[in-house]
Amino acid sequence: MNPKFAGYANPEALVDGDWLQEHLQDPSLRIVESNEDILLYDTGHIPGAVHIDWRGDLQDNTIRDYITPEKFAEVCGRNGITPETTVIFYGDKSNWWACYALWAFRLFGHDKVRVLDGGRDKWKAENRPLTREKPSYARTNYPIPSRRHDPEIRAFFEDALAFSKARQPLIDVRSPKEYTGELTHMPEYPQEGVLRGGHVPGARNVPWKTAANDDATFKSAAELRKIYTENLGLKPDGEIIAYCRIGERSSHTWFVLKYLLGIADVKNYDGSWTEYGNLIGAPIDNPSGGSSGTK
Repeated sequence: MNPKFAGYANPEALVDGDWLQEHLQDPSLRIVESNEDILLYDTGHIPGAVHIDWRGDLQDNTIRDYITPEKFAEVCGRNGITPETTVIFYGDKSNWWACYALWAFRLFGHDKVRVLDGGRDKWKAENRPLTREKPSYARTNYPIPSRRHDPEIRAFFEDALAFSKARQPLIDVRSPKEYTGELTHMPEYPQEGVLRGGHVPGARNVPWKTAANDDATFKSAAELRKIYTENLGLKPDGEIIAYCRIGERSSHTWFVLKYLLGIADVKNYDGSWTEYGNLIGAPIDNPSGGSSGTK
């Protein structure tokens, strides 16, 4: 095991490039690439990796929600995944979307999940093998999950509002200018229809990438504790909600808090600002242009 991983609450939640390269032929594993740029996979991917599109495969495109348990079982079955398969996620953007896909798998109760530390960028930087050949796996009969685990790991608008009113920990992981309301979208990204800029009252701003190094790996356990427990005052037994724009960046923070720091009750508000910022009557703070709602 990578010595760095030993400091994390759940060291088994990560693998490094050396370990994964040695286990590329392990039949008990399935490597999943999930990127913001859905075309990246076809340009070259880790040998044996399958591509799961966070939007096309994991979301219901007719309603703003995730797929049904039946469709999740189908996604797993066609990729040769069983409930006993350890799924290792990796992708671009410091594993931002890989963590989103991992969170969605946890939503359906698949608990054998890991992340490749450094993701796609570090794998390429180390000149490890890539291929354009798409693997073919025998279809499995993945049993339909009995339910989605929304109450355990997912927050909704009502939860975020209750946390705001009670001054419970809310973490806004967007960029500082999104948090203040100067921008209603990520820098260099298009506006996505959000009508108001600002943040949920009481939320603290810790951009998701604060937890990542320049080489796309996660920061050490000591560095993460300084960011989240010392500076932010988060408690291991506390309840925390993280949010961003649509729940993708906050999935990265959710993984850090839940798996690497071992905080007991962390939820991802995947509706995030595109929902909250558009709701009639939802109180916001907008330091760049005034505020609305209760204090």
